[in-house]
Amino acid sequence: MPLSTVHLLRHGEVFNPDRMLYGRIPGFGLSELGFQMADGAGEYFATRQAEGGNVVRLVASPLLRAQQTAAPTSKALDLQIHTDERVIEAGNKLEGLSKVAEHLRQPKYWPLLVNPLKPSWGEAYVEQVARMRLAMDEHRKAAVAEHGEGSEVIIVSHQLPIWVTRRAAEKKRLWHDPRQRECTLASITSFDFEGDELVSVRYTEPCPELLAGAANIPGA
Repeated sequence: MPLSTVHLLRHGEVFNPDRMLYGRIPGFGLSELGFQMADGAGEYFATRQAEGGNVVRLVASPLLRAQQTAAPTSKALDLQIHTDERVIEAGNKLEGLSKVAEHLRQPKYWPLLVNPLKPSWGEAYVEQVARMRLAMDEHRKAAVAEHGEGSEVIIVSHQLPIWVTRRAAEKKRLWHDPRQRECTLASITSFDFEGDELVSVRYTEPCPELLAGAANIPGA
């Protein structure tokens, strides 16, 4: 069975001085630190390629922060960026708010909190996993068909879709405490396949030295 890997790369830090839950709002690009993180990810994959990796396809969410994070890797590996709507940020009805916890004290927002297991305030976890896995499988199969055994795909996406996809792969419940997500800015969650069977999940942080003090809003 052909071996293949899909690397889910979270975007770098976003310029967001108002600490808004920006979700799918267009125009939110990387901060100066975020561009450094994107460069670090590009260097990580360039090193992996030089050491015998076979990274052959690069995919990104259509949102600006994901496209900007993908750019250094595109340049380093000479890969076209394939834009895929299926790996976009999770939908969220609280999108556009700053200081979300304060807003949730207002009764008008309470109906959004009735089912945290789904969750009721945004796109269902199961729907996020389904669209992510469809994209992962399509791009992985295309990579193997074009480049053969050991093909690797990078998909630049967002924290929540990456995290629930990992939890589903590890057969864990999808609802969780957002503060406990192991999916830092510019982190890489890798899924290894034998044929169509997922055999392992790995996690790495290519530039941990940049994380201290970075703005990291859960769900953003």
